[in-house]
Amino acid sequence: MKTKLGNIFAELSMVALLGSMSFLTIAAEPVDTPEIRAAVQKATTRGDHEAVAEYYENAAMQMQAKVKEEKELLEQYKNKSYLYGRQAQDLQSHTAALIRRHEQAVMADMQEAALHRRMASKLDENHAVSDSKSPAM
Repeated sequence: MKTKLGNIFAELSMVALLGSMSFLTIAAEPVDTPEIRAAVQKATTRGDHEAVAEYYENAAMQMQAKVKEEKELLEQYKNKSYLYGRQAQDLQSHTAALIRRHEQAVMADMQEAALHRRMASKLDENHAVSDSKSPAM
């Protein structure tokens, strides 16, 4: 009876653990909303590109915070692996994968932000050049 109850408890614990892990995987997806895609497509002015760049910089900062949390969690899994039993290695590898994925998202967001900052500065330069070429009245 005790063994059967223990097995049931172990299975329920595993289901709960896997459910939370799938939630973490979904949460790790980069944020690419229809609103930001539309803003990127419609960006024509310097201010538009700066707003898009700021959005991506904020997204990168949020993802960097997740990286920090995941690294702390990974340390917990490594230092206290005896608490997690057989799942310790799975938790460690899953968390390490999430860290890599989040770091890639940070790099992608920062590259996107840099691209829009360059576009904004080019628009600003083009505007300054066109103003200097205009005949004075």
